[in-house]
Amino acid sequence: MKLIHGSVFLSDGKFSNADVVCTEKILNVTERAGCDIGTIQSENSADHELILDVTGKYVIPGLVDIHSHGAVNADASDGNADGLRKMSRYYAGKGVTSWCPTTMTLSEEQLLKAMHAIRDFSSDGANCVGVHLEGPFVSYEKRGAQNAAYLQKPNIEELKKLNDACNGQVRMITVAPEEDENNAFIREASKICTVSLGHSVADYEQARAAFEAGATHVTHMFNGMNGLHHRKPGIIGAAFDAGATVELICDGFHIEPSVIRMTAALFGDKLNLISDSMRCAGMPEGEYSWVQIENVWMKAGKATLADGTLAGSSIHLMDAVRNVVRFGVSLEQAIRAATLTPAESIGMAQEIGCIRKGARADLLILDKELNLEKVIIGGQIWQ
Repeated sequence: MKLIHGSVFLSDGKFSNADVVCTEKILNVTERAGCDIGTIQSENSADHELILDVTGKYVIPGLVDIHSHGAVNADASDGNADGLRKMSRYYAGKGVTSWCPTTMTLSEEQLLKAMHAIRDFSSDGANCVGVHLEGPFVSYEKRGAQNAAYLQKPNIEELKKLNDACNGQVRMITVAPEEDENNAFIREASKICTVSLGHSVADYEQARAAFEAGATHVTHMFNGMNGLHHRKPGIIGAAFDAGATVELICDGFHIEPSVIRMTAALFGDKLNLISDSMRCAGMPEGEYSWVQIENVWMKAGKATLADGTLAGSSIHLMDAVRNVVRFGVSLEQAIRAATLTPAESIGMAQEIGCIRKGARADLLILDKELNLEKVIIGGQIWQ
């Protein structure tokens, strides 16, 4: 396949007039001095290679969502292959080509069931690129929608058991560092996967020590932690000093636009956009059940527990990209934050989230209003 005359988002974080040649992987990216419109007369060349003239369109990497619990009335914690398949297809249709099924704080039995389902799952749309364990090693005070009955102290043997159960697919784990005595867990866990700080009341010194011990990421920053105070910078200040990557939920409810603009300016290429979507994503308003957790209500796009506590979101990652651009973040930063940076955060930047030779040919074609026109996964047009 060849994509010609497009405005291509390259791995340097800029758009360039370029052609992309790909099979399952990207074979070549050639920047053009000018746009020779008309040199290709049809969509198929003499050798029957598919050629797409994408003049006037954006060509960007497929989106990478490293924090997504569910959609279309399915959830990664259900431990259900059919549900994972529905989610995979939904995400692909929205431009997400890689995703990390994200579990909650649940019983060991339910977590093992979820790990086994993910282990045996063959993607049918967006590619599952690993598991994000959001808990069970988080704090009671900042548990949010996590089930308090199943909270645990950080336990490396438990992490290894869960990792073995999904055949080594754990890519990230969220931890409250104040629950980890002497950061012993973080030191060992960081040898297995990305360690992210979140659902935590840690102060600056505790967070700084956790980053020094091997943590490199922050889960949905500002939500599930103490805020940024000028004398108590907490996890947020420590993340900035450590050069950690950070997540933002940009659904318009979790974070005010001014704070999104400020965070984008402060963290630059370390910013990740995430959906943190729940099973209500892609569904009508109403009440939705949650495995071993109280039900969630969605009204006017806002997902909450019965007491009004925010419980993830109802958006998909392309929504987040459009939102932050509307809020005043540059298009280039928004796209990087939904593609290359999340890939970097889970150690997969050579494979996904970028348009460079050798990477997977996961590509999106957008019009200038950021409407999704085509999704290409592994060099094939997805439906």
